[in-house]
Amino acid sequence: MEHYGNFKDELKKRTDHAEEVIRRWLPEEKGFARTMAETMNYSMCAGGKRLRPVLLLECCRLFDGDEALAEPFMAGIEMIHTHSLIHDDLPAIDNDDYRRGRLTAHRVYGEAMGILGGAALLNYAYETMFRAFDHAPGDARVIQALRIMAEKTGIFGMLGGQSVDVENDGKPLSKEMLDYIYKHKTSALLEASMMAGAVLGGADEQELALVESAASDIGLAFQIRDDILDVTSTSEELGKPVHSDEKNNKITYVTLFGTEEASRQVEALSESAVSSLEKLNRKNEFLTALVREMAGRRK
Repeated sequence: MEHYGNFKDELKKRTDHAEEVIRRWLPEEKGFARTMAETMNYSMCAGGKRLRPVLLLECCRLFDGDEALAEPFMAGIEMIHTHSLIHDDLPAIDNDDYRRGRLTAHRVYGEAMGILGGAALLNYAYETMFRAFDHAPGDARVIQALRIMAEKTGIFGMLGGQSVDVENDGKPLSKEMLDYIYKHKTSALLEASMMAGAVLGGADEQELALVESAASDIGLAFQIRDDILDVTSTSEELGKPVHSDEKNNKITYVTLFGTEEASRQVEALSESAVSSLEKLNRKNEFLTALVREMAGRRK
């Protein structure tokens, strides 16, 4: 299982496909609100790993689902994720000038358009996902997938996690609160991706619970890995500044447990995620390889 074919080639194929799907669903840059569409598209086309749409499609494939149904959701989840990055970079939150090697949206289009463009992207995600009904009118799976997306994005999901993160910035944190932030800020959208894909593929409740558990573990592992890379990687390899957690007095898994113990926890979470997927009695070897790769990544 460790070496799925040539993993890098397979991942590139799927990332390229996700990229093509995403670009197909972007708003047209025309009319009086053209600048807002430009702001949305500037951030959407800035590259990125496209992990969420790839995971969504692979979970749909795991249950032999209709891929055409998954496509508006692949675009939608990336819009939700990108909206969170635009807003994260704003002066009021992280005040970042660069992301993915180029100027952040508010630096190019101004702060007001950063706020509005981010909000518009969040809403456009739902406009896009609702269009799955064009393909399958009234389909209960689409309704369930939309509900998962909404819940995992809002106050009980990603946005809730971001609010707790912002409110406690630079303050000492307990492991419980740090876990809450990570599980909401990072795991929630990975759960949304994998669960929506599974639901669209026709997963039942028990299967969905296993997918959620795997996604939750992999989200936490992914975020702890981020903490480790901030300490151990170089700016060149990571593509963003290192030691930023230390500089911002951020409490992370590394400050709480040290690099070795944090690495052990990543390993344990990764194994737990894989074992949840294996209980499904279905095979998607690429998905399993991707989950392992996310925990062991170098950037």
